[in-house]
Amino acid sequence: MSDMQKRPEDIDRESEEIIEETMKEIFDDINNSDEFKEMDDSYEESEEAADESGQEDKAEEENGRPLSEDTDAGGLSSDDSDIETAGVEEEPDSEDEAAEEEASEDGDESDEDDFEPDEDDVESNEDDFEPDEDDVESNEDDFESDEDDGEEEETEAEKELRRHRRRKKAGIIAASVAGALILIYIGFAVFFSSHFMFFTEINGQDFSMKSVSQVEEYMKKQVADYVLTLKESDGGTETIRGADISLEYVQGKELKQLVKKQNNFLWIESLWKHPEITAEVGVKYDENALKSITENLKCLNPDNQTASVDAHPEFKDTEFVIVPEVIGTQIDTEKFNEAVSTAINGFVSSVDLADAGCYIKPRFVSDSKEVTAAKDAMNSYLGASVTYDFSPNTEVVDASVISQWVKVDADMNVTFDEEAVKAYIQTLADKYNTKGKTRTFTTAGGNSVTVEGGSYGWRIDQEAEYNALTANIKNGETVTREPEYSSRAASHDVNDFGNTYAEVDLTNQQMYFIQNGQVVLQTGIVTGNPNKGNGTPQGTYSLAYKALDQVLRGKKKPDGTYEYESPVKFWMPFNGGIGFHDATWQPTFGGSRYQTNGSHGCVNMPYDKAAQLYDLISAGTPVILHY
Repeated sequence: MSDMQKRPEDIDRESEEIIEETMKEIFDDINNSDEFKEMDDSYEESEEAADESGQEDKAEEENGRPLSEDTDAGGLSSDDSDIETAGVEEEPDSEDEAAEEEASEDGDESDEDDFEPDEDDVESNEDDFEPDEDDVESNEDDFESDEDDGEEEETEAEKELRRHRRRKKAGIIAASVAGALILIYIGFAVFFSSHFMFFTEINGQDFSMKSVSQVEEYMKKQVADYVLTLKESDGGTETIRGADISLEYVQGKELKQLVKKQNNFLWIESLWKHPEITAEVGVKYDENALKSITENLKCLNPDNQTASVDAHPEFKDTEFVIVPEVIGTQIDTEKFNEAVSTAINGFVSSVDLADAGCYIKPRFVSDSKEVTAAKDAMNSYLGASVTYDFSPNTEVVDASVISQWVKVDADMNVTFDEEAVKAYIQTLADKYNTKGKTRTFTTAGGNSVTVEGGSYGWRIDQEAEYNALTANIKNGETVTREPEYSSRAASHDVNDFGNTYAEVDLTNQQMYFIQNGQVVLQTGIVTGNPNKGNGTPQGTYSLAYKALDQVLRGKKKPDGTYEYESPVKFWMPFNGGIGFHDATWQPTFGGSRYQTNGSHGCVNMPYDKAAQLYDLISAGTPVILHY
C-alpha cells in the first residue's frame, strides 16, 4: 500500500510511534545533560545531609541533652570513659612495668588497711543514710514517668522528622519533574522549528513531525507514479497520469516557508487542532499534453452531459409546491481546467468534480427566496372557482385549470397567461356556440330537413367573458354563472331553438307557429320573388323585435324617393329588413304566387293571421326558414 493510500488509522499509529521515539530521544538527552547530573548530585547530597541531621536529632532526643554534656543516666561522660578504661587489666609490656604493678598493689593493700573503717561507724553511717522506703518508691515512680514521657516525645519527634523529610523530598521531585517538563516542551519547540507539527496534513497527506527534506524526498519518490483521479457525479472515474504530461518535481522554498510560519512554541495546539495545509508543490508539466488529454475525457463530451434544472414551483393535487433542483453533468470548462491544474500543482491524488464546483449548478435551489416567493404568488391565484352553467352541462374553472394559466419564467417572475385564458374561452365557444351552424330539423309536416345559415343560436362574447373570468380569478371568487353571450338561444339541447318557434316552409309557402311543441297557427304566405333576385333566404334566426304601424321602404332613389313604400299594421323583423307583416295588397296567399308576385324578401301574411302571430311571438323567438 502506497503512502498516498494509507488509511487514517495507519497514519495515526505511525504518528504515535514517531512521538514515542521523539520523546525517548528527548528524555535521553535530558538524562545525559550536565544540568540534570548536577541536579541529581545536589539531590543525593541533600538526602545524605538530611539523614545525618536526622540521626543527630534522634540521638539528642534519646539522651535528653546534647552529646557534649555529662549525663546522669543512659550516657557516659568523658570521666566515665576514663574510669572504665582504667578498670581494664592489660598485660605488662616489660619487667619494669610488672614490678611497678606489684608495688602498686602492695601500696593499695596498705592503704586499705590504713583506711578500713570501724564496723560500728559503718553501721551508724548506714543508718544515717538509709533512705525512707516511701522516698524510694516516689523516686521510682518519677523515674518511670520520665521514661514514659521520653518515649512519647521520641514518637512525635520521629513523626515530625519523617514529615519534614517527605516534604523536602516531594519539593525536590516536583521541581525535578517541572524542570523536565519544561525541558521537554522546549525540546519539542526547538524540534518543530525545523519539522512539521503533529497531525499536519499537506494537500491531504500526513506529514507529522517530518522535516522539509523528508517531505521533499517523499514528493520526489511519488511524482513518478502520480495519477490524478477525476471522480464524476454519476460514480464514474477518469484518470490523468503524471507520466503522460511529463510531470516533474521542482524543489522550491514554499515548504520551508510553511515550517517557518508555524508557531513552534505553541506546538501543543497541534495535538487537537490538526493543521491542514494546501501547498503549491513545485512541479512542472507539459500543458499542451494536459489540454489534449482533458479535451478527450468522456465527462467533457457534450453528448454525455445533461443540463441542470432549477428548483421551481409545480402544481400538485391542489396547490403549487417546490420541485427540488437537479444538478446535471454539464461541465463548466473554465472551473474544470482550474481544478485540474490546482490538483496537479498541489500534488493532490483525486478531484471530486462535484465538490470542486465543476458542474454548472442550477441558478435557483429549493430554499431560494425567489422560488418561495414565486410559489406563494402562484398559489394566490388558486382560490377562485367559477362554474359555468350550460344547462344541463357545467364547466368548472378551479385550481386544476387555473394552475395551467399561472406561469413562472426563468427569473422566477410570475405571470398570468392571458393567452391561455383566451384559449380556454375559445374552447368553450367551440363546444357550446350554435349560431350559424347547420341543424337537422323535423318540420311540422313530419319531414326531416337540413337548415343552414342564420343568425340564431348561442355565441359567447369572448372578450367580455375574458374580462369577467380574470376578474373572478384575481378576486378569488367562487361563483356559478353563465358566460357572457353576444347571442342567445332557447336551450343547450341539440335543437337549441326549443319547442316554441315559427317555421316557414319556403317550398310549400306555409307558415307555422309551434308553441310548447304544438302547432297553434298555420297560414299560407307569399315570400320573396326568386326570379327578381329577392328570394327569401333560408336559415335559423330569432325575432329581433315587433312593432305596429310601420312603413316599409325600399332603397332610396337619387331624387329622394324610395323604390317602394308599404304601410303595414304588424311589423315583426327577424333578418335585418326581412320579417313578418300583413300584406293587404296580396289577393291570395300560398301556392306559386311568390314566383311571379313575390315580395322583396319579406313573408307576406293575411292581415288576421299577422295579427294573430303578433300576439303569439316575442323578441328572441326562433324563426326557421327552409325549403
